[in-house]
Amino acid sequence: MLTKKDISQKRLAKSIILTTALCLLPFVSFSQCAMCRASLESEGNKARVEAVNDGIVLLMAVPYIIVGLIGFAIYRMYFKKKGVTS
Repeated sequence: MLTKKDISQKRLAKSIILTTALCLLPFVSFSQCAMCRASLESEGNKARVEAVNDGIVLLMAVPYIIVGLIGFAIYRMYFKKKGVTS
């Protein structure tokens, strides 16, 4: 039989997984600064503009992934430690 504590832990885990999944969804992003955009668009090379956009998005996503992995590791250690003492 599930206790209130078990239900709340499962709800917390589902919330964390859902939040992480939503944060990691690929979004179309045009995250160039104005100077980069102006210099790249003046050349007329669309492939280069898209490559710079993709690079900026990749550089932006990596810190969020690292923070998420660290948070997940802390979460796992917390509940593993809690389970041993119970």
